[in-house]
Amino acid sequence: MSLPSLSRVPARVADPVGSPPAASRGRVLWLSCVAHALHDGYTDMIYVLLPVWQADFGLSYGALAMLRGVYAGTMASLQIPAGQLAKWLGTRATLALGTLLAAAGYALAGMSGSLLGLCVALAISGMGSSTQHPLASGAVSRVFGKAARGPLSIYNFAGDVGKSIMPAAISLLVTQMPWRHALWMASVVGCVASAALALFFPTIARTAPVAMAAKEPGAARETAGKGFPLLFAIGVLDTGVRMGVLTFLPFLLEAKGISKPMLGTALALVFGGGAAGKFACGWLGARMGVIATVLATESGTAAAIVAAMVLPLAPTMFLLPLLGLMLNGTSSVLYGTVPELAPPGGTERAFALFYTGTIASGAIAPMLYGFLGDVVGLHVATLATALTALAIVPLAVALRPTLKPARGRHF
Repeated sequence: MSLPSLSRVPARVADPVGSPPAASRGRVLWLSCVAHALHDGYTDMIYVLLPVWQADFGLSYGALAMLRGVYAGTMASLQIPAGQLAKWLGTRATLALGTLLAAAGYALAGMSGSLLGLCVALAISGMGSSTQHPLASGAVSRVFGKAARGPLSIYNFAGDVGKSIMPAAISLLVTQMPWRHALWMASVVGCVASAALALFFPTIARTAPVAMAAKEPGAARETAGKGFPLLFAIGVLDTGVRMGVLTFLPFLLEAKGISKPMLGTALALVFGGGAAGKFACGWLGARMGVIATVLATESGTAAAIVAAMVLPLAPTMFLLPLLGLMLNGTSSVLYGTVPELAPPGGTERAFALFYTGTIASGAIAPMLYGFLGDVVGLHVATLATALTALAIVPLAVALRPTLKPARGRHF
C-alpha cells in the first residue's frame, strides 16, 4: 500500500495488510520490552537464590544444578508449543497468560518445603517464560516489518536490563526479609505485568507477513527460509562461545591474582559491555550490514578472548567491557535477521526454533567446555572458545547469498 493511502486510514484502525498505527507499534515495542526484562530477570534470579536454597534445604551441588536445569529445560522445550498456542488464543492472551504463569511459579516456590516442590514450581515458571521470546520478538518483527532490526535491538537490550535489575533486587530483598516473602513480592510484579499485557497489548493481524510476502520479488520469496539453518547454527555456536567464556573468565582472572571484591566488578564490566553491545550492534547491523557486523564481532570476540588470556590483570580489566560487547553484540544482529530468513507467515515459529537452539546451547555448552577444561586445562579450553568464534566466520560468509538484496548492504 502506498504512503498516501496510509495517511487516509483512521488513527485507530490497522491497514488491510496489518500494519498498525505508530501508537500501537510503540505499545507493542515497549510492552514487549517490559515482558522481556521481567522474564529474563526471572530466569537469572535463580542464580541469586541457589545459595539461599542450598542453606535452607541442605541441597547438594547436583541438586542445585537440577533446579537450574528444570527451569531452563522447560523454557527451551516449550518455545515452539507456545507459538502454536498463540495461533489459537492470540499473542496478547498467550503472552499475558505466560507471564502470569511465570509469576505463579515463583509464588509457589515461596510456598515450597522440599526439593520436589521447588522443581515443580520452577517448571511452572519456566513453562510461563517459554511464551515470551517467540511471541514478543515475533510481535515486534510483524508490526515494524522491514524496519524491525532497530526495535529488535531495543527489545534485546531490555532483556539485559531485566537480568541486571531483578537479580539485584532479589539479592537486596533476601537480606531484608525471608526469601519466601521476597519471591512473593517478585511474583506480584509479574502479576501486574500480566495485567498490563492483557489490557494494553495491541491486537496484531496475523495475515500481515503473508500479504507482504506476496509483494516480495520472486528471488526474495525463493530465498525465504533457505538461510535459516545457517543462521540457527551461527546462533547456537555464538551462544556456546559466550557461555563458555563466562564459565572460564573468573578462573582466568583469579589466576592473574584478582581479589574477590574486584572479581564482582570485573564481571559487572563484562555484563555492562554486553548490554551496550546488544544495543550498539543491532544499530550497526542496520547500517554496516549483517555479514560485516557478524564478521567484526566474531573476529573481535576471538581476539579479545586471546588478549584476556595473555595480558596482565590491569590491561585485562580495561579490556573486559569490549569483550562483553563482542560476546553479546552478535546476538542482536542474529535476532534481527530471523524475520528475514523465516518463511512467509512463519516468523513466530522461526523465533521459537531459534530461541530453543540458543537456550539449549546456553545450558549444554558450559558443561562441554567444562569437561574439555578438565582434560586439557583452563587455557587450552578457553582457546577452544576463541576457535569456535572463528568457526562462525565461514558460516557467516555462506549466509550472505541467502539474505534479501532489498534490505541493503549485507557485507
